[in-house]
Order: sequence, then structure tokens, then C-alpha cells
Amino acid sequence: MSAVHYDSYTDARTHLKDLLDAAESGRTATVRRDSVTTAVVDVERLRHFLASIVPSQAQVVPEAGGWSVFIPGLPVAADGESFDEAITEMIDALREYAEDWQDRLLNTPNHRDNWGLVQLISFSNDDQLRRWLVGAER
Repeated sequence: MSAVHYDSYTDARTHLKDLLDAAESGRTATVRRDSVTTAVVDVERLRHFLASIVPSQAQVVPEAGGWSVFIPGLPVAADGESFDEAITEMIDALREYAEDWQDRLLNTPNHRDNWGLVQLISFSNDDQLRRWLVGAER
């Protein structure tokens, strides 16, 4: 089977199994509604791709008997008494940022380009985010 495309929501709904099967197998799967075409993608496949093109750039530094983690250019930072604790706190801070982005920051000029990062955070479990933060995602 090749790529699937449906020109209406109604047509896509009628062929939902085919649409999801195409997405799950990695084929192009799209739905057009009015003037917008939307892609349907397998979440794990998209998460893996985003992790490979969105480097964490996390900086982890020893500070005042503990550790601090920050990502340059993001309003997100965390501290902990140990390296692992700081990374765990950073995962929580990233999840809070992703929620704030979804709720109110997505159209803010200095945040709108973080779409890929927010999707990566949302699609990842804590272990995946930990590996991404410390550069062990592969």
C-alpha cells in the first residue's frame, strides 16, 4: 500500500483504519480539511525523529555543593543535590514548560519556534527525556 490522503474529514473518518495503518507503518498519511492538510504520524516514530534533530544542549554544572541544569535560550532550569536529582528536577521543569506552552505560549513570538521541543517533551516518558538531556538518546 502506498501513501494515503483523504480530501475531507468525512472521507478520513470512513477510512480511519487505513489512515492509522498507513501512519503506523511509516507511510505518508494526510487529511485535508478546508484549506489545511494535516499529517497523521506514529508518535514513537515522530518522537525518535525529533530526538535526533532537537539536541538538548543542556548544560549541567556543579554549583554550591549541588548541581544546576539549564538549556540556553529556554526559561527552564533546575537544581539538585546530586546530578541525578538535578536531571529529575529538569524533567519536571520541562514538563511544566510544555504545559505552559500548550496553554498560553504557543503563539508568543519568543516561544512559538519551540514546537518541536514541546512535542518531544510531550511524547517522551521520563527515561527517554533523561537520556535526551544527558546525550544518551540513541
